[in-house]
Amino acid sequence: MIWWRSCSCFWLVLGLLYSGSLVSGGDIVHHDDSIPQRPGCNNNFVLVKVPTRVDGKEKEEFVGVGARFGPTLESKEKHATLIKLAIADPPDCCTTPKYKLTGEVILVHRGNCSFTTKTKVAEAAGASAILIINNSTDLFKMVCEKGENVLDIKIPVVMLPIDAGRSLEETVLSNSIVTLQLYSPKRPAVDVAEVFLWLMAVGTILCASYWSAWTAREEAIEQDKLLKDGSDELLQVSTTSSRGVVEITVISAILFVVVASCFLIMLYKLMSFWFIEVLVVLFCIGGVEGLQTCLVALLSCFRWFRRIGESYAKVPLLGAVSYLTLAVCPFCIVSAVIWAVYRQYPFAWIGQDILGISLIITVLQIVRVPNLKVGVVLLSCGFMYDIFWVFVSKWWFRESVMIVVARGDKSGEDGIPMLLKIPRMFDPWGGYSIIGFGDIILPGLLVTFALRYDWLANKRLKSGYFLGTMSAYGLGLLITYIALNLMDGHGQPALLYIVPFILGTLIVLGHKRGDLKTLWTTGEPERPCPHVRLQPQS
Repeated sequence: MIWWRSCSCFWLVLGLLYSGSLVSGGDIVHHDDSIPQRPGCNNNFVLVKVPTRVDGKEKEEFVGVGARFGPTLESKEKHATLIKLAIADPPDCCTTPKYKLTGEVILVHRGNCSFTTKTKVAEAAGASAILIINNSTDLFKMVCEKGENVLDIKIPVVMLPIDAGRSLEETVLSNSIVTLQLYSPKRPAVDVAEVFLWLMAVGTILCASYWSAWTAREEAIEQDKLLKDGSDELLQVSTTSSRGVVEITVISAILFVVVASCFLIMLYKLMSFWFIEVLVVLFCIGGVEGLQTCLVALLSCFRWFRRIGESYAKVPLLGAVSYLTLAVCPFCIVSAVIWAVYRQYPFAWIGQDILGISLIITVLQIVRVPNLKVGVVLLSCGFMYDIFWVFVSKWWFRESVMIVVARGDKSGEDGIPMLLKIPRMFDPWGGYSIIGFGDIILPGLLVTFALRYDWLANKRLKSGYFLGTMSAYGLGLLITYIALNLMDGHGQPALLYIVPFILGTLIVLGHKRGDLKTLWTTGEPERPCPHVRLQPQS
């Protein structure tokens, strides 16, 4: 079982890194500093809702994008005017329409002249707004032409994808009366989903930290008993025997980021439906192992289940496996398979989060940071990794590689599975708030290290390092969500805000209390006398 846990852990660590450390809420405002702004042509690119009615009955609601020019739209549906839709003749609206308009919204095709020319012609003909049908299913950013320094366009301009435009065109040509509204609702400053996601991330690290610290304390007590008995041989065997714990080194911390960058590029280049399927399989394997480990540990707290857990059976390839593990395993496999089959359904996020949290807790139990030095190297590498692949990668790839990979663009899937996500409950645009595994595991490694040190050193909660680092993580993640909302839902690298808080807190407190050298080198306090029982102080 140790081999299997280490294998799952290996894939998870790679997965959490190349899946990206990202907090996102979905963009609704698209900034583009590469396109020059001029007076009358300085709008942000906003998404626009276009609810329609046919012969007075509510029908489909389409989503378009506003232009760089023209007036801003209403943000509330109740303030948006219901206007009749008309089709342009000629369809491209590059010349004066054959009939006079009386305040209708005019539907035109893209091409043959500039967007501003179409808009000026439609405005002169009496249109109250213009809908431009794109020549593909994507949405194109409509900007001003070169030489147009000052524009005085007074009607809204919205582009629709080709399928939406054709649907509206066919409905009007069938002699139906089509009316519609144009408005761009604003995202609420704080969504309940972000609060729950914050609680999930903090709670996951909290549970993993106490489990890791309790395991380390039990190991220390066992070694103290052997030391008290003077059995050096047994002590050596106990110390060298593997309990499935993997300690990170400085070299492995650096290699993780290098390998993660290679995997991220591979994901970006090979992003497709089948590649996401491979990730789903790997996530299910890790999720089964994580859920199984957590359930066995939880059930072992009860005496009857503990007895079952202490009985073992020999399994081919896996070796000795407890009967409790064998009993729990089928349930875990079925849970992962059900999630994989129904992962496209609206409720699938619940199963993904359960598997993800179990997997994260298991990794934080298996993988350990031995000292502050390794922790600083690991988090610093993660800090630079986040900044590079979220921001700097735009200069080379013309888009944020990490954001593209996290959303699963061009894959036909709703993002990669190595994320915790919750649907946005009061957001008019819907979507999910997400957080990458890396934003929980990488800081969590240092938080669990702090609690292990506190317990082994018999430090009280106020005089220890866990409370400070846990608070620093919560504050850093909170600031990440504030930045996320200030950037209108544009994905943010959470480690950019979390790492300085955690490292700064731990280093400052260690220096102030005189433990910095011990934290930096050994990561363990001096061993107490054998007769002293190790227990946490509150």
